[in-house]
Amino acid sequence: MASTKKEDYYELLGVAKGASEEELKKAYRKKAVQYHPDKNPGNKEAEEMFKKVSEAYEVLKDPQKRAAYDQFGHAAFQQGGMGGGRGAGGFPGGGGGFHDPFDIFREVFGQGGGGGGGGIFDDFFGGGGGNGAGGAARGSDLRYDIEISLEEAAHGVEKEISFRRLGTCAHCDGSGAEPGSKRTTCPTCRGAGQVTTSRGFFHVRQVCPTCHGSGARFERVCAKCDGEGRVQETTKINVRIPPGVDTGSKLRSGGNGEAGVMGGSPGDLYIVVHVKEHEIFERQGDDLFTEIPIKFTIATLGGSIEVPTLQGKATLKIPAGTQSATTFRLKGRGMPHLRGGAHGDQLIRVHVEVPTALNSEQRKKLEDFAQACGDADQPVAKSFFDKAKKFF
Repeated sequence: MASTKKEDYYELLGVAKGASEEELKKAYRKKAVQYHPDKNPGNKEAEEMFKKVSEAYEVLKDPQKRAAYDQFGHAAFQQGGMGGGRGAGGFPGGGGGFHDPFDIFREVFGQGGGGGGGGIFDDFFGGGGGNGAGGAARGSDLRYDIEISLEEAAHGVEKEISFRRLGTCAHCDGSGAEPGSKRTTCPTCRGAGQVTTSRGFFHVRQVCPTCHGSGARFERVCAKCDGEGRVQETTKINVRIPPGVDTGSKLRSGGNGEAGVMGGSPGDLYIVVHVKEHEIFERQGDDLFTEIPIKFTIATLGGSIEVPTLQGKATLKIPAGTQSATTFRLKGRGMPHLRGGAHGDQLIRVHVEVPTALNSEQRKKLEDFAQACGDADQPVAKSFFDKAKKFF
């Protein structure tokens, strides 16, 4: 014979015995959504678990019932157990003492109305509730990817973009009905836009198959959009891209997504920005990095060089004795902050360029220079080789 032992209520919800009211509610919400029949159509195990977690929550959320359960376990609610026809805590015995699990679900999630679907399921499961009042439904949001240069990202730019979308049907003005066509109440759902079907223990609300959620029927549907109120179109809009955007920045253009169904509000257009790699500048946040070659004579003797920035050329002073890979900072010459105000910095790494084609006179002078210097002018090299003596 199969075991009829009931599962522990705390274990069913996945909480400790000392769980607070808020912890119980949070655990129930998670389990109820996980096992709800509308999310698991035809799954008898999920259906059974939905009943169990609802029963567990109903008992544990009530201080009186919870105290009785903690003392007597499931016997507190069994017919004839501990209390001669009523449970140990004076509660009705048998299964009749528990509410419809959908009532518990509606109580926790704040869902009005009868049956088991609609409302909350549009958010959780993506179905059930129809198109809302009058069949109107908000249009979908759209995404458009745009590529711009680093200079455009630094200064801001206005771009005209073109894209395909479902726009409002001009012939019926989005209503879905042929102009002049009479509107009557849908005979199937009687104007509700939804119908309720029974699946044994459960009652599920679904979009009306006759009017597709509109609650009405038209004498003639629009010949251009076949009753949907929308048609495919190509549209162009101007988009203002602000200074400081970076790859991955998203801009929202309200109302420029797809048109709503049967006169519903339009969706939004989201423009995702991609900034092209630059041949001179490398971006890290709001800072820019540049590597610039300098003559070995300037590195040795010092001097000034002109460097490129996104705001135009700038002058950089090179101290005498500058080594290759030395990095200088130009304050405020980087990218602007997206929210406005200050700029980042530009960091310039110098690379000392050694001449590769010397004539005889230059070579002789350089050799004389090297002989005159000896090792006295090589403190970095001397320090290194002092440390590396043991390897030679």
